[in-house]
Amino acid sequence: MNPINLDNRCEFKSKKIKCFFGDWEAGYRENFEIIIKDKSNNVINIQNIKSIKPNLYGKSNNILLTTDFTLKNFKNVFLNNNFFELLMTTFYFTFFGTLGAILLGIFAAQLVNQKFYGRSFMRSILLFPYVGPVVALAYTWTLLLDPNSGTINSLLVSYGIIEKPINLLGQKYLIINILGFDLKLRLALTTVIFFEIWRYFPLAFLFILARLQAIPKDLYEAAEVDGAGPFRKFFHITLPQITAILSILFMIRFIWNFNKFEDIFLLTGGASGTLTLPISVYQQGFAVSNIGMGSAVSIVIVLLLIAFMIIYFKLIGKKANEI
Repeated sequence: MNPINLDNRCEFKSKKIKCFFGDWEAGYRENFEIIIKDKSNNVINIQNIKSIKPNLYGKSNNILLTTDFTLKNFKNVFLNNNFFELLMTTFYFTFFGTLGAILLGIFAAQLVNQKFYGRSFMRSILLFPYVGPVVALAYTWTLLLDPNSGTINSLLVSYGIIEKPINLLGQKYLIINILGFDLKLRLALTTVIFFEIWRYFPLAFLFILARLQAIPKDLYEAAEVDGAGPFRKFFHITLPQITAILSILFMIRFIWNFNKFEDIFLLTGGASGTLTLPISVYQQGFAVSNIGMGSAVSIVIVLLLIAFMIIYFKLIGKKANEI
């Protein structure tokens, strides 16, 4: 038996066919075929041919052990037209989500710090968003905000606040007219921020409430004797006492929100202007299978957070040491 029209990369010698395919790029595929003819015109036993297994030999570099490193992926990250938009979206989401959670935590702590019937029950209720499973909470919000059957849109339309339902999680911008000026509100991103504030304010609430209960009551009694009202007592007594706690909370929540993935992914999947850097890491690394690009974005996130922590500790870190 001899091969017919043998490929130029192969040779037939000593009843053996040897082929040299050269270098293959990653992911290379090829359908290779060898046609065999019997010189004596005998019937070829197909089963005997199939029983002969070809041997394939080659060398390849292990991507985990190679020392050939380049900065190509980092170059692609920064030259990507969407990078700075992603960065601004991430900072927008992180800053307002962090600030809103802390402000709501201050309000809740001030409220629960007062004596009233059912205070212990109220504390338990306020902790629910933080201890509840994020998948169930996100699904509940998705149902409530649904433009077709959601409760929120039905109430807003019924009370005449809006004329028609709004897709709060699927609409990127909402035009708001204020004093003759049209302002573009990032609707879907703002909705996700409200979810973030609601879900994580209990953490700030716990820290701040613990600090409020440690403030000496004599300070407030002396302020009342001097005729100070609620606002003056808050700004001159309460706020200075909880500043160190607030600084620590802001740093912790900022870092966590900057790395936040599951909340945004469950609510919008990164669509409608809610695509952040952590979502981009997932899309590059798993959806597109570009592990190098996803890793580069991850390292950029780490470097940004390191820079934030250095600046933060230089400016505000000293107050945190007062605890």
